[in-house]
Amino acid sequence: MNATMTSTPLAVWVDGRVGDPSTATVSALDHGITVGDGVFETCKVTAAGPFALTRHLRRLARSAAGLGLPAPDDDEVRGAVEAVVASLPMEFGRLRITWTGGPGPLGSERSGERGTLVVAASPSQAWVAAPAAVSVPWTRNERAATAGLKTTSYAENVIALQYARERGGSEAILANTRGELCEGTGSNVAVVVGDELLTPPLDSGCLAGITRQLMLEWCAAEGLPCREQRLTMDDLARCSQVVLTSSTRDVQPLAQVDERALDSGGLAADVAALFARRSAEDLDP
Repeated sequence: MNATMTSTPLAVWVDGRVGDPSTATVSALDHGITVGDGVFETCKVTAAGPFALTRHLRRLARSAAGLGLPAPDDDEVRGAVEAVVASLPMEFGRLRITWTGGPGPLGSERSGERGTLVVAASPSQAWVAAPAAVSVPWTRNERAATAGLKTTSYAENVIALQYARERGGSEAILANTRGELCEGTGSNVAVVVGDELLTPPLDSGCLAGITRQLMLEWCAAEGLPCREQRLTMDDLARCSQVVLTSSTRDVQPLAQVDERALDSGGLAADVAALFARRSAEDLDP
């Protein structure tokens, strides 16, 4: 199956080399395509290189283990990342590492063949400051077999994000089946309650975001009040400040949730500034 060309420059590594995106191929029977049997990571790329790559590769291995897949070879992945980034220098961009179950049958069972590794990168525009988000009527299942794993089964996210964008949001926010605040389609969420920034714990079913993890660590180290706590959707509806965290957004205060204006300054802005400073000091924290 050929990769689709876009107007955005794109570098793709597959089958051991960086190739032309229009001719780079994977099997049409790859389990990542037929049944979504795969995992992936997305890293921010700057002129200095990919950010927090070691943490992303550790999570890629955890997600693979969660699906019962062997982890990809770390040296091979790092070599592919280096080759892709070197082939397409950029000031700001997105790097995606995808690892699938490899070619398989048309059903859910696996063939036992070697997995497929694809690494791709493209320049991106930075997110606009203080965007809007929309809560959606669907839920995350915190008890699902794939809860907390970054898998290629993203159809739920595609639907939720389209719903949000049709309503003027750049992100969709989901509850879990218990009615608790969970996460966005490609981000973690945190809200200011009182004088603290609170983010749902991992048992809510949310992804263990790399940016979320670093935010918690760096806030603890520098004395900013940020911690995990179970939250409800009512907390989202009442709070004065909301931030989204992701590998390409970093820590991003929102201006609006569900047509309700928010304060994008205060503690939310302080945490965003802390993250910007600390991430600039260390490419692979």
